[in-house]
This record gives sequence, C-alpha cells and structure tokens, in this order.
Amino acid sequence: MSNLTKILLDKNKSCISIWFMRQAGRYLPEFKKIREKNINFINLCLNSKLSSEITLQPIKRFDLDSAIIFSDILIIPHAIGQKVEFKKNFGPILEKFDLEKFQKSDYNDCIENLQPIYEAISLTREKLHKNKSLIGFAGAPWTLLVYMLNLKDNKDVIEFTKLNISKENLQFVFKKLIKLICLHIENQFKAGADVIQIFDSWAGKIPSDKLNSFCFEPHKEISDFCKLKKIPLICFPKGIGKKYFEFNELVKPNGLSIDYDIDPTWAAKNLKNVTIQGGMDPKYLLGSEQKLISETKKYLDAFKDVPYIFNLGHGLKPETDPEKLKKLINFVRDYK
Repeated sequence: MSNLTKILLDKNKSCISIWFMRQAGRYLPEFKKIREKNINFINLCLNSKLSSEITLQPIKRFDLDSAIIFSDILIIPHAIGQKVEFKKNFGPILEKFDLEKFQKSDYNDCIENLQPIYEAISLTREKLHKNKSLIGFAGAPWTLLVYMLNLKDNKDVIEFTKLNISKENLQFVFKKLIKLICLHIENQFKAGADVIQIFDSWAGKIPSDKLNSFCFEPHKEISDFCKLKKIPLICFPKGIGKKYFEFNELVKPNGLSIDYDIDPTWAAKNLKNVTIQGGMDPKYLLGSEQKLISETKKYLDAFKDVPYIFNLGHGLKPETDPEKLKKLINFVRDYK
C-alpha cells in the first residue's frame, strides 16, 4: 500500500505524501518538447504511450509519491461526440451542445472511446514502482457542464444566462454525466489507478440555492459509488469557502482537497474524519524562496496532527521553475 492510500484509507498521520496537481505538463522542458510535436491536445491525451511517458516525467525528475495520469477532464465530452478545442489564452471551447445527440449517446461507445486512457494507465502502472500511487481523475458534473454549455465567459466569469435548458433536461444531463463519470472512474481503477480525484473547478461559482443540487448531491452519488467499489476518492470542490464543512459532512470522501482561500487552521479544526490535501497558492512558487518556505511551514504546522497530503490549492503554473519545485519537495520531506 502506498503512502497516499495509507493516509486516505487508514488516516495515517505519520506518512509523508507529496504530489502536485498539473505536475505532469506545461512547466517541464521535457514535456514542452513533446507538446511542440503534438499540437492537438486531446489527441495527445489519447496517445497512450505519450500520455504514459508524460505521466512519469515528474516521477523521474522529483521522485514524487504519486503519479497522476496525463489526461483532461474534457475527455468525457469528447468521448460522447462533442468537439473540444483549446484556444490560446482563453482555454477550452466546445462545439454547441446538442441535447438530442447527448440523450442518444451510448455509454458503451463512450467507454470504448476512452480506452486509450485506460491503456495509458496500464502502461504507467507497469513502469511505476509498486510503492507509488497512480491517480486517475474526472471532472465533476457541474464543471463539465460549464464547458459543455460554454458558460465560461472568461477565466473567472460564468454566464448563467446561457444555462437555457429546462429543469427536467438539466436533471437528465446531470444524471447521465454522473453515470459516465462513475463508469470512467471504475475503468481507470480496473486499469491500475489506485486513487481517483474529482475536480469541480467551478463549484465556487454555483449560486448558494443551487449548491446542493449542482455540487453536493452529485459528489455524494459519486462518493457512494466509489465506496461500493472500494475506490479511494479525493474531492476538490474549489471555491466553496466554509461550505467545505457541509460538503464534507454530506459527501464523506476519503480525501478533501482544499483551495488557497481556505484558512488551513480552520480546515484542520472543522474538517473531520477526512484526509485533507493541498491548500497553498501555486503563486508562491513564483516568488521569493523565503516566502515560499514560510507559507509551506504554515500548512505543515496547521496539519501536523491530522492526516494530510502535501499539494497546492490549484495546479502548478506554467512559469514554475522545476528547480524551485525540487527545493520545496526536499523541504517538505525534511521538515520536522
């Protein structure tokens, strides 16, 4: 059993486990060489050999405790036939959502289209040391919906006026996405992933009166499924503030990844019976080493008496210096 699973399942406080969201990718020179030759991002995610190679790059460089498969949350919309493109300095843009096409989409066809992901996981698991975890992941239903309906106006604004779909149809879309996500989780687990993380990147933009139906309940269904299948689960409902408490009480995941707006002292005191992950703002890796170490200590000290996985409150930024990241990893491992 890896340190990550020991902390998630046994709530072992003495284990050290370090990994980073977006650890495989855009800040690494070895990744950039591959990316230059592979312009289409989705096709790169579906190239099993390259996906596996990219997944292992940060493990080879930093000897991190866990690998996270190189993929994307939008692989599910792609698999059900919605074209996905990535626009520079904006992000992903999906073709106009076709409700009828979505309703008719077949679960088996979708999973078949996702086979390269599972092959990449199998390849990676063969090459990864048995003591290291391999993390699979998926986007949460709400965050997938934001992209599928092109609700994101810019990097921070969600245009709810574009959510012009009936309550009945919206409920259907949520239910179908939950089933697709659960199938994707199960197939990643069968292929060799031993932990799954759910990314709800836009949870913080949900109106308070919709938070339960758009975020809490879908996560609970996914969490219940994972418990049934004995799949360790980390949830990341980014941006919901102190609603993390209600989320944790209802969903009861194995792990809860917090964002950088959450006070770590508050989290350690209020988030019970769960392993806490992350928290620190990735921007500190771009500033002075003194401030980086100071912030790191703040998180390590706050969580010294609770099961904790060292990570960040969001993904590594493209400007991150790999050498500074290495210093951070060494500091965390040596800190007493």
